[in-house]
Amino acid sequence: MSSDDRIYSKEHEWVMVEGNVATVGVSEYAASELGDVVFLELPEPGAQVGLGDAIGTIETVKSVEDLYSPLTGEIVEINEAILDAPELVNESPMDDGWLFKMQISDSSEIDQLLSAADYDAMIGG
Repeated sequence: MSSDDRIYSKEHEWVMVEGNVATVGVSEYAASELGDVVFLELPEPGAQVGLGDAIGTIETVKSVEDLYSPLTGEIVEINEAILDAPELVNESPMDDGWLFKMQISDSSEIDQLLSAADYDAMIGG
């Protein structure tokens, strides 16, 4: 069951919007499906990213998956802790395992993201 205080992308990322800053992470579903995360490549703070852009990677023992930007904006912070301890993405995907924060350029894009109920329906929850 997904958390109601967040919205979700079809690429299995959660987004928590506070003002015009969005915190982004991978959903619990994605964390469990991916398997053990061993390495992350995240965008640099200051990077301008567009909706749907491939902006990094998550490497697991099984595969390497692209990370996509759920919104258009500027990366303002990355979670340095997960670079040293990528297992946080598996252990605490909705809290300590967040990936990055971004300044939102176009708030109308938020409407394209999924509610927790719609995301759960998409993943068959």
